[in-house]
Amino acid sequence: MFLSLHIGLLVAVEAYAQISVLTLSGSNTRSVPNLGGDLVPTGTEATYASYASTITVSSSTAASSVNGSMSLLSSSIAGSNASTATSSTTSRTVTILTGSHGASSTASLNATTAQNVTATQTTSMAPQPTNTQPCNQYPEFCTRKYSNITYVAAHNSPFTNPNNAAANQQLSVTQQLDDGIRMLQGQTHLVGNTLYYCHTSCDLLNAGTAQSYFANITSWVKAHPYDVVTVLIGNGDYIGVGNFTSPLESSGLAAYAYTPPKIPMSLSDWPTLSEMILTNKRVVIFLDYDANQSLVPYIQDEFSQLWETPFDPTNQSFPCTVQRPPGISRNQSEERMYMLNHNLNTEISLLGTSLLVPNFPALSVTNNVSGFGSLGLSANQCTEEWSRPPNFLLVDYYNVDNGTVFEVAAQHNNVTYTRKCCGLVQSSASLPWDGMRGFSVVVVAAAMGLGLIG
Repeated sequence: MFLSLHIGLLVAVEAYAQISVLTLSGSNTRSVPNLGGDLVPTGTEATYASYASTITVSSSTAASSVNGSMSLLSSSIAGSNASTATSSTTSRTVTILTGSHGASSTASLNATTAQNVTATQTTSMAPQPTNTQPCNQYPEFCTRKYSNITYVAAHNSPFTNPNNAAANQQLSVTQQLDDGIRMLQGQTHLVGNTLYYCHTSCDLLNAGTAQSYFANITSWVKAHPYDVVTVLIGNGDYIGVGNFTSPLESSGLAAYAYTPPKIPMSLSDWPTLSEMILTNKRVVIFLDYDANQSLVPYIQDEFSQLWETPFDPTNQSFPCTVQRPPGISRNQSEERMYMLNHNLNTEISLLGTSLLVPNFPALSVTNNVSGFGSLGLSANQCTEEWSRPPNFLLVDYYNVDNGTVFEVAAQHNNVTYTRKCCGLVQSSASLPWDGMRGFSVVVVAAAMGLGLIG
């Protein structure tokens, strides 16, 4: 259905005697099938890359694709109770975090008389100091491959507009990173010649330009030299990859982008966090559709590197099956990272059009460590089914329940979550269901004198 009119859409969430009003307004000139903007594409616009063999990127090609020179942080790390060692190859030099100071020798004099002195020397291995500099908040992660860590991911991270049904997060992107989010996902749309982060339509929720969003991430990355961040860009209009280079480069984020040496990267191909940190290539950028790594090597094709479970799910059992890319074999799936889509939605209908909105009242269950429908149970089931934990846990309103999503990730990373969560929320940014116990959805709309009810 195509609506060419100015509308003010009110989604009222009613519970017992309490009502919260969510407002969507703007001009709608295209079909809006889903407030989440995450329906599985079924048309010819959505294509999935398939590689018959692995392409090795030459060192010269990789070097030319990254802005700025390689910056080693050995001096910084040397001051953080960790020693450094340097190894050289024909392509580049990488300073790697290590904990060994090598062997030490001690000599002792054993005198019996002034004329009779014997000397003995013993050699022993010095104890290996423990690295206390955290990588992504944990020292244990420094020597782990990027592909061997479970990260908490913010679903539609920039969409934080208060009292908007199309919002999926409550706290700012900067606060998300401060709290421990290490993958930021969101959908972009091209308006005129400018790329924006918009949810399904820029008339429903416009979070600002992509350049501004990337600049915020750049500022945080620059201030946190021991953290690796992943940015998953949704290409809502299936535009060419060249449209993304200008905002990425103008914002400074491209200078931190990791360029993979192979296309595609298998699980064993990824570097350790310490390697990424010490080369200062600490941002992994994925594009879900229409990436072209031959043209822009640092914008990686998502679905040849990782697969996803069903997204925008309304099924609280959260099956751990491969949905995208479609048709890949079990062996292919086992060679890629994977993302667990764990954001429960509620389906409503407006004029015969299906809309999916976050299931707000269920969030305390959805984001929990245990129980049916919980993130913890879902992650455990996926780990059992695939013999390894998920790499990314994509969630809505991650701050609900004070950090339980991070506790789930910590369990699968074999570390202990002890941080306080989460950042302070502005009073105007309350959740639509705060204080509610029941849930029903009523849709009321008005359009320039037209009643859109029924």
